[in-house]
Amino acid sequence: MYLNVNEAYAAFDSKLAREEKNDCFVRSLAVASGSQYETTHQFVKDEFGREDKKGTENFAIYANMLRYEDQGLQIGNIKCDVKVLGKSRIKNQYKLYGEVIYRQKTIASFIKDNPKGCFVVSVAGHALTIKDGEVFDWNANKFKPTRKVQSAYEIKSKESEKQLSLF
Repeated sequence: MYLNVNEAYAAFDSKLAREEKNDCFVRSLAVASGSQYETTHQFVKDEFGREDKKGTENFAIYANMLRYEDQGLQIGNIKCDVKVLGKSRIKNQYKLYGEVIYRQKTIASFIKDNPKGCFVVSVAGHALTIKDGEVFDWNANKFKPTRKVQSAYEIKSKESEKQLSLF
C-alpha cells in the first residue's frame, strides 16, 4: 500500500511532524512503506538510533538496511522487503581514454534507469523517496535533478503484493 502525493503529505500533518526537524529519512521511509509518521518516527528512533530533531546518519541507514535486506522490515503492522541497490544501480559507467570509470548517478538519471518501483534515496545530507518516477520531498527541498545519489534502497510492501495477487 503506497500513499499518493496528497495522502503522503497529509500523513505528516501531526503535532510531532510539525515540531520535528532533520527528519527527512523518517519521512522518506514512511512514504515508501506506507506507514504513519508517528509509527515510523519511533521505529527509526529505536532501530537506527535517531535522536529527536537530529538527522539519521548515512552509515546507520546503510548498516541497518543491509540487515533488513536479510530479515525484512516491519514498521508497525506493515511488512516490507528491502533491497540495497549496488554500485551498478547508483553509478553510471563511462570509458575515459580507454579506462572504465564510475560516477554517481544524478537523481534524474536514477529515475530514468528506475522508472518503476519505490526507493528511499540518500543524497548529500538528505533523504527522499522516489516512487514510480515521482519524487517525494518536503519543506524547502525542491526537486534538484542534479543531486548525486549516494545510496538507494528499494522498498516493496508485502501487503500490496498480497492485494495484487488476489486479482
